[in-house]
Amino acid sequence: MLKRMIQLFFILLGGTLGFVYIPKIILILNFGSGIPAWISSPFTGMVLGAVILALLSFGFVDSIVNLMKTFEDKIVKAPVTDVVFGTIGLVFGLVISFLIQIPLERLNIAGISTVLPIFIYFFLGYFFFQVGFKKRDELLNLFHLPTKSKERKKEARSELPQINQGSRYKIFDTSVIIDGRIADICQTGFLEGTMVIPHFVLEELQHIADSSDVLKRNRGRRGLDILNKIQKDHTIHVDLYEGDYEDITEVDSKLVRLAKEIDGIVVTNDFNLNKVCEFQGVRVLNINDLANAVKPVVLPGEELRVQVIKDGKEQNQGVGYLDDGTMIVVEEGHRFIGKTIDVIITSVLQTSAGRMIFARPKLLEKAL
Repeated sequence: MLKRMIQLFFILLGGTLGFVYIPKIILILNFGSGIPAWISSPFTGMVLGAVILALLSFGFVDSIVNLMKTFEDKIVKAPVTDVVFGTIGLVFGLVISFLIQIPLERLNIAGISTVLPIFIYFFLGYFFFQVGFKKRDELLNLFHLPTKSKERKKEARSELPQINQGSRYKIFDTSVIIDGRIADICQTGFLEGTMVIPHFVLEELQHIADSSDVLKRNRGRRGLDILNKIQKDHTIHVDLYEGDYEDITEVDSKLVRLAKEIDGIVVTNDFNLNKVCEFQGVRVLNINDLANAVKPVVLPGEELRVQVIKDGKEQNQGVGYLDDGTMIVVEEGHRFIGKTIDVIITSVLQTSAGRMIFARPKLLEKAL
C-alpha cells in the first residue's frame, strides 16, 4: 500500500512538472513550426511527465519504502516524550525559517530568494528537532521548575501507582531476579508494598537472555521466567517503571538514582551494590543476609545428626552439611565418611562467606 502511494505521488508530481515545464522546453529547443500543436500542449506535457517519473520511480521506490519503514520503526520504539519534544522543536525551527524567508523574498535577488530559504528550512528544522529530542529532560525541568529534590521525587513517584504510606517501593536488581529465591520470598508475604521492576533492568535481562554464551543465556531466561512467575501471582503487586537515566550507563547506578528519587528500597544479593547503597544512604535488602538470619541457631554443646560426605582440609577431618547448606567440620570424622552420625558442636564461626560449624563425633566424646 505504501509503495503504491509513493508511486502515485511521483505520477502526480511528474504530471505537474510536465504540465508546467515541458511546453516551455519545447519552445526553448525551437523544434520548428512543423510540430503539431497538440505536441506542445500542456496536457501532452502532463501525460509525458507522468509517464517519465512513473518509469523512473520503479528504480528507487523500494529504497524509499525501506527508508520510511526504518524511520517509522525508530519513531514507534522511541519514548513518547522524545517524539513530542522533537516535533515541537521541528515546528519551532520551521516557524523561525518562515520568518527569515520573508525579508529574503523582498530582496528579490536571483538564487538567494529561492535557493537559500530551502537550505534554511532544512537546517533549522533539523537543528531544532535535535535540540527538542536531546534536551527534553532539561525542557521538562524548565517548565516544571523542580527547584527542590522533593519535587523531583514526586515526579518520579507519579510514574508509579500509589501505595500505602507505611510501605515503600521495593526495587529489584538483575542479580536478585536471576537468583530466583525472591519469588518464594514474595509469596510468603515478607515483602510488603509494590515490587518495582525498572525498564532498564528488564532490558539487561533480555540482553543476557540473548547472549551467545550458553550459561549467560540460561541465566537470563531463568530471570525472565522468575519475573513472569511473580507477575502472575495476584497476591504480589508488581509495577514496571518506564523511566530511564540516559546520562548514566551502569544499571547499578541507575538503581541507586531511582531509589533516591522515589525513596525506595533496593532488593539485591549483590555484595558490591549493597555497599554502594549503604555509602549513598539508600536502604537495601540483601536476601543473602535474610538467608543467613533464618538459618537455625546452634550453640556449642548441642547435638546434631549429620552425614559425613567427604574429607576436610586438615588431617582426619570430615565434612558434612545441614539442610540449609551450612558446612559442618567434624574433627576425627575421616573414619565416618559415608555414614550418618551424632555429633556435638564444639564451636561456631561466622565468616563473610557464611557460617561454619565445628563438631566432634558423640562416640568419641563418650569414650573420653
